[in-house]
Amino acid sequence: MTVVADEVALYAAGSLKAALGEVARDFEKTTGHKVVTNFAPSGLLRQRIEKGEPAQVFASANMKHPTKLHRDGRAGPVIMFARNKLCAIAQPEVAVDTGSLLEVLLDPNTRIGTSTPKADPSGDYAWALFRKADKVKPGAFKMLDAKAMKLTGGRDTAKAPKGRNQYGWIMEGRKADLFLTYCTNAALAKKEVPDLKIVAVPEALSVGAKYGITLLKGAPMAAEKLKIHILSANGQRVLARYGFDAP
Repeated sequence: MTVVADEVALYAAGSLKAALGEVARDFEKTTGHKVVTNFAPSGLLRQRIEKGEPAQVFASANMKHPTKLHRDGRAGPVIMFARNKLCAIAQPEVAVDTGSLLEVLLDPNTRIGTSTPKADPSGDYAWALFRKADKVKPGAFKMLDAKAMKLTGGRDTAKAPKGRNQYGWIMEGRKADLFLTYCTNAALAKKEVPDLKIVAVPEALSVGAKYGITLLKGAPMAAEKLKIHILSANGQRVLARYGFDAP
């Protein structure tokens, strides 16, 4: 991909696609700069950047991946620009609520879907939830670690057809009974597949996600302007409308 001076290359977490897609369009209208977007799991994006892809702004679903680029001298300081948290998406026939979520997760008959740890922070957050579950019910981590299916976020996991929400598509295809993902993703999945249920995670298992943004070394002033726009009140309003919390 060739990026010219008046273009900005934005690499961003897949969970930000709807929200930052709108922010990018607003930025284009306001400034005249074109934004070339790449949305994918944050860990895979970081690896692509390390291999030399010409990213200029990197918006990650965690602080870890952009911080590594900063420590390696590839990027500037990392700023937290949004928060998210995990929810569960359940098939309509699954009898589950916040109070019974752990019991249902541990049921041998429940097929649990997650994203892929290390490649996608959503998977890392799911495994953090499993570790919290182990404190509530000893032995839970071993059971959940063994049974969870990594259905998204990996280099070789199946991708939803163009225009489809990844999680709505997976659940509509009955690939899992219950899927752990960001609450923002859950809302988009339910919008596409209304019969799905969104289940809040109980406080004892709750896992928060911190999103970090950084500029890659050598990024033009237009990239700095985009980062400022994402951090601005206008950018934050768009993120809030899609369910993200302010940092």
